Amino acid sequence: MRYGIFRKYALLFLITSLSLLAVGCGVYSFTGTNLSPDIKTFTVLNFNTGVAGGPANLPTQINEKIKEYFQRNTSLTLVPNNGDLVLEGTLTGYDVVPVAPTANDQAGFNRLNVTVQVRFTNTKDETKNFDQSFSFYADFPQSQTLNQNEARLLPTILDQIVQNIFNKSAADW
Repeated sequence: MRYGIFRKYALLFLITSLSLLAVGCGVYSFTGTNLSPDIKTFTVLNFNTGVAGGPANLPTQINEKIKEYFQRNTSLTLVPNNGDLVLEGTLTGYDVVPVAPTANDQAGFNRLNVTVQVRFTNTKDETKNFDQSFSFYADFPQSQTLNQNEARLLPTILDQIVQNIFNKSAADW
């Protein structure tokens, strides 16, 4: 007799838990996006550069990384123009600055800092639009040059910037 009551309560608990889980998730997906189901496409307009430093192809690298990240982490289709989501921007900073001063007034490390100004348009919900700066950096030893470290540091910096852009635009974090 007790086993039957326990089974009923366990089944009721399971159904209630699953119902709350389904309601609580809304349009959230396991990739971390929080996009409305009516959003089907995205466009990444060519980023441009507003600084003198950095590799000439840096804006192109940013473009391609954003496209790849959205394609890998959403079910959205990339279209050349008029997407439901539109990302565009400008490389606004590419700086090397000394950090971590030592006892003899020299920098212990240099920091490569990259900044990108991004304009995001959600054509289905303009309250999600933003125009925001995203920045990230990586340090390298003072005894080495930027040329010795740039190829190693840039992918990490750009990956983090792209992830931050994705989180702000598609995951709404």
